[in-house]
Amino acid sequence: MDQYHFSLSAVWSQGDFVTRGVGVALLLMSIASWYVIVTRFLRQMRQRRMAQAATTEFWHAQSFSEGLHLLDGNRENNPFRDLAEEARDAVAHHRDSQGDLHGQLTLSDWVTSCLRRAIDESMERMQSGLSILASVGSTAPFVGLLGTVWGIFHALISIGFSGAASIDKVAGPVGEALIMTAFGLVVAIPAVLGYNALIRGNNAILGRVNRFAHDLHAYFVTGAPVVKNEAGKPVLTSVKTSPNAAGGR
Repeated sequence: MDQYHFSLSAVWSQGDFVTRGVGVALLLMSIASWYVIVTRFLRQMRQRRMAQAATTEFWHAQSFSEGLHLLDGNRENNPFRDLAEEARDAVAHHRDSQGDLHGQLTLSDWVTSCLRRAIDESMERMQSGLSILASVGSTAPFVGLLGTVWGIFHALISIGFSGAASIDKVAGPVGEALIMTAFGLVVAIPAVLGYNALIRGNNAILGRVNRFAHDLHAYFVTGAPVVKNEAGKPVLTSVKTSPNAAGGR
């Protein structure tokens, strides 16, 4: 018996439509999961740089418009710039809509509501694609197991028709069928690990987004941004440009 009978080519050429369909499905699931893993990790790297700019460069600007300009280079998918613009627009809208129902809310409540809505939208964007990894991680082993069960079923039928049940006749077909289970695990394990790592990264970025939103709320409502002193505790400091001039209030 040559090595061909124990190769992947033999699994494909000797398999029926179910075995081949399972193989194609696992291949597509692997491609989709790796695409999500790579693209989302690259996006997280960009967002970490955005967070650094938002927590340092933005609050060292001399005016709100200058701070937005410092974030302008990372404008695409930048949750921090979205928050800053949302807070500025919320203040202007509250000023011009005193006759509306939401105009009866206090400025603090209205800005808080707008910032929370922007944070929720940013969280939805950060979590996009992760459902693919969760689905692949939970279903790929069972898809591979389906291919294994089907392959063993046909292998036993072939052995029964041939009338030869020696180990050399059984090991090859059954071993080839078990490959499908291994394929399922190879597809599922990276998806699960990638999903967990991306969730942790998103939570870290979301924490910085929430802190930045708190600082923006303090800036527009009290007129002073929240900064950190040498001990790492938040303190309020005066700004050279008032929110009226910077935010168009």
